[in-house]
Amino acid sequence: MSETAAKAPGTPATSGDANRWKALVFIALAQLMVVLDATIVNIALPSAQVDLGISDGNRQWVVTAYALAFGGLLLFGGRIADLWGRKNAFVVGLVGFAGASALGGAATNEAMMFGARALQGVFGALLAPAALSLLAVMFTDAKERAKAFGIYGAIAGGGGAVGFILGGVLTEYMDWRWTFFVNIPFAIVAAAGAYFVIREPEGGRNRNPLDIPGVLLSTLGLVALVYGFTRAESDGWGDSVTVGMFVASAVLLLAFVVTEAKVKAPLLPLRVVTDRNRGGVYLSLGIAIIAMFGTFLFLTYYLQIVKGYTPIKTGFAFMPMIVGMMVGSTQIGTRLMTRVPARLLMGPGFLVAALGMLLMTQLEIGSSYTSIILPAMLLLGLGMGTAFMPAMSLSTLGVEPRDAGVASAMVNTSQQVGGAIGTALLNTIAASATTSYIADHIGSASSRSQQQLVQLEGMVHGYTNAIWFAVGMLVLAAVIVVTFVNAGRPDGTTVASSEEGAADEVPVPVVAH
Repeated sequence: MSETAAKAPGTPATSGDANRWKALVFIALAQLMVVLDATIVNIALPSAQVDLGISDGNRQWVVTAYALAFGGLLLFGGRIADLWGRKNAFVVGLVGFAGASALGGAATNEAMMFGARALQGVFGALLAPAALSLLAVMFTDAKERAKAFGIYGAIAGGGGAVGFILGGVLTEYMDWRWTFFVNIPFAIVAAAGAYFVIREPEGGRNRNPLDIPGVLLSTLGLVALVYGFTRAESDGWGDSVTVGMFVASAVLLLAFVVTEAKVKAPLLPLRVVTDRNRGGVYLSLGIAIIAMFGTFLFLTYYLQIVKGYTPIKTGFAFMPMIVGMMVGSTQIGTRLMTRVPARLLMGPGFLVAALGMLLMTQLEIGSSYTSIILPAMLLLGLGMGTAFMPAMSLSTLGVEPRDAGVASAMVNTSQQVGGAIGTALLNTIAASATTSYIADHIGSASSRSQQQLVQLEGMVHGYTNAIWFAVGMLVLAAVIVVTFVNAGRPDGTTVASSEEGAADEVPVPVVAH
């Protein structure tokens, strides 16, 4: 059997480490903390901006500083996890994230806040790939892996929506600083539990020296890419800095690929991404996240500005999506993952989510929550939960143990870049459609109330235009899955492994074809 198909050393497929299910609790808790942080701060941002005297022009850096550090350093974080050991990287990431959160909660000015957010991103980039790769090396039995990744996938998908609820409660009833301080107990419990419970299989470390050129090129390339999309959202696609960032990113990432193909111990072994199954997963996930992040944004604005919901009520309005994700991940995905091809879960999952998006294109000012938003969110959650679960498992399936960290980092990278693209791209589409609608209709509005109505109608028109684009993104993700993902059946069907050469056929133990 080739090394790619081998189980992680020291991990029997049927029994494994006796504490692995306890370990899953702490890994899931850490993942929830990281995902929550991506949205919880958004709810608190208006209050924090007033308290710290942050200007409108600079407030985006509360979000951008985190996104740049997290997105730019993910591959480096995954490689460090492979070098240090995933458990060590996981615990260090948790402790550092807690410290950065304490700094953010205690911030007295904008510089301290931006620095704290960047530090959260740095330690998040170490923590997130370590968490996923720990699952990959600890759960090797097909059915157990399905359950473990079902729980992980549900948290990865639904945690962002939970952030809206928690952020609303903390901001409204306590203080915005608690959106930072709340991370500290999460991190302490997860770090203590991980330290005493996790037993990482031996022999899976990659002790090769660090690929410094690869680290620099990938970090600078990803930072330029994420910042380019962030800048496009605020300054427009034609802005010279925006264009410069995209050009720089393309040059740096191309140089990174060339470097990785030549160096002896690459930061990102190209075998990790050139495998058609993993490549298809990374690409389809990134595209699906573009659609999902944009929808979070538009629904939040629609519910608060158009419908007049409070932050807490808005958060609870997202509950059907969380329920759908839990059902999709832990019931549909987990039960079927070892029985049907992965593409027959992921493809239909993305299409069901697209159907939910399609319902949202019917939004109007007077739309009923129960008739449109509720079923749309249920479908979106159900579809994404069903697709996320096998995607998370397949993204690390068949990788050599020494590559587990960097393969996990690629999942997070595709999600992070997809989120940055989604927010910028869909926001631009919505803003353009809104401006055109208002320009065409404002002339017929004679009174102030009619003008306000036209502005609200224009806002909703912009949202629905962008959501149509999101529908297309989810359909495209489904097409990519059906085209590329062809992993072997759990019953022992073999597939050619692109890592070993087409002639070397290996049994793939979990996900399907």
